[in-house]
Amino acid sequence: MSTSSSSSFEPVIGLEIHAQLRTATKIFCGCDTTFGAAPNSQVCPVCLGLPGALPVLNRHAVELAVRAAIALECTVELHSVFARKNYFYPDLPKGYQISQYDRPLATEGRVVLPGTGPDRVVGITRVHMEEDAGKSLHQGGGESEGMTALDFNRSGVPLIEIVTEPDLRSAADAAECFSRVREILVALGANDGNMEEGSLRCDANVSVRPAGQTTLGTKTEVKNVNSFRYLQKALEFEIDRQIDVLAGGGRVRQETRLWDSDRGETTSMRSKEEAHDYRYFPEPDLPPLDLDPAWVEAIRRSLPELPEARKARLMTSYGLSDYDADLLVRLLAGGADYFEAMIAAGAPAKAASNWLQGEVRRRLKDLGADDIAQVPVRPEALAELVVLADRGVVSSTVAKEVLDKMWVSGRSAQAIIEAEGLSQIGDEAALTELVAGVIARHGDAVAQYRAGRANTFGFLVGQVMKASEGKANPKVVGDLLRKLLASSGEPS
Repeated sequence: MSTSSSSSFEPVIGLEIHAQLRTATKIFCGCDTTFGAAPNSQVCPVCLGLPGALPVLNRHAVELAVRAAIALECTVELHSVFARKNYFYPDLPKGYQISQYDRPLATEGRVVLPGTGPDRVVGITRVHMEEDAGKSLHQGGGESEGMTALDFNRSGVPLIEIVTEPDLRSAADAAECFSRVREILVALGANDGNMEEGSLRCDANVSVRPAGQTTLGTKTEVKNVNSFRYLQKALEFEIDRQIDVLAGGGRVRQETRLWDSDRGETTSMRSKEEAHDYRYFPEPDLPPLDLDPAWVEAIRRSLPELPEARKARLMTSYGLSDYDADLLVRLLAGGADYFEAMIAAGAPAKAASNWLQGEVRRRLKDLGADDIAQVPVRPEALAELVVLADRGVVSSTVAKEVLDKMWVSGRSAQAIIEAEGLSQIGDEAALTELVAGVIARHGDAVAQYRAGRANTFGFLVGQVMKASEGKANPKVVGDLLRKLLASSGEPS
């Protein structure tokens, strides 16, 4: 595809985000929702759609859905209606899905992306509740080879679908929008954010049109993408594919496509259905959902601090940079809670942030983790170490070694320092002897320093630190080294 062809078209993208609600039981029955159970072990006549079984709405699912809708700045509709979405697929045991259609739970919200300007605000058309389908396993090997096996454990798991307006104009912004929604849902406790297990999935509707045109082009739907990176790659491929079709004089076909991560391309799955194809009608076995305004208001008041607001507060209250606050809130799961617990235990804010972003995050990467819950050291214990290092009780080098020992033993920093004699040496008399010995042993470096090569000073400091096994106070070492060099002819 030529650059000129690409620049003459504009992509238009809207998302449909399917989020599993964090309930212990399914939306219309009492079956467990735990992931990973043996196939078809979490089913009953209701979620299997057996004749005579009647659904009963899960109140907690409604509460979580309302929490999400409020956090996404939607208008919560006090009156909404469940509907039957009729289609046949083997993993849909009733032959229809209970969802919401023309009377959804919530409408007219928004997600704000980083940056300024109207293009950074993505409208949300609706948030509605629905049940999940089962899972089809096609010719995967083992017992299912040569057939399709059906697992109905997911059938009836509670979902919300978050439908955005077609306000996104790039694949990168679409991935960012998906990421922001995930952050909000996880912060609320409404969703666990686990995309590998399928509890958060995204469908993307994408079309392209000549730049400057307002009429929408023919869209395709990229189905069931479960990572931000794959969403961006799938949309980039699909945008380029559609531009190539139009630039070559062809017509884009309205269809559903799947992302093939191995081949790095989207592939056709089926023709795209329209709403009338599903023959929606009100669910006769469920009454309309009427919410008490006082209950909705109580939910609104109970919402936790959301990621963007927390980031702003960390910057204002603790003087953190945009980068530091963003990392604690967004990139290190649980990082902001851990950070504020360290502050409450007496750690200086900047030092606490530096340790979390540096030493703690490095160790988590070694474990292949990015969640602070995997840190075996309590925030109060790390705060003690940070305070000791900040006061000069131990050097930064020794402090890192102490953290290693805390990581595997669970002992406190103070106990390790005392038991192993790791306190930093700040006594001038003791350090003067070490500094004098380094000057005597490294005459060449001393001569180079006197000749004007200032960088050899760092080498001499390093030799003193090595001689003290990292226990010497670097500031005291530097002061003594300058003093002794000056007394024996340090250049001005």
